[in-house]
Formats: sequence, structure tokens, C-alpha cells
Amino acid sequence: MPQSTSTPLPQPTPAAPPQPNRILTQPATITACRADYEAAAHIRATLAAQETRRR
Repeated sequence: MPQSTSTPLPQPTPAAPPQPNRILTQPATITACRADYEAAAHIRATLAAQETRRR
């Protein structure tokens, strides 16, 4: 029979409350979408170049 210890077992850390999502709290306007699209032009160009090299 295993011996009982007087040291309590560690308790799990309580879950943190959910944080608000910055993306979902902002309205999706045409102006905001256009700005996001224009800001990502370099990313689309890089992906297109990578796709071209793979074929």
C-alpha cells in the first residue's frame, strides 16, 4: 500500500480570461480593407515569385 504524503498536490493554473480580439472589434470598412490590401502588395509579389519558381 503506498504511503500518504502530507504535501498537497499542485493545483492547475486557472484559465486566463479571454482577451478581446483586435481584428474582430474593428469594423470592416472598404477603406480599411483597401489599406490592408495595399499594405500587403509586397507579400503577394513574394508569393507569386515563389509560386513561379516551383513550376
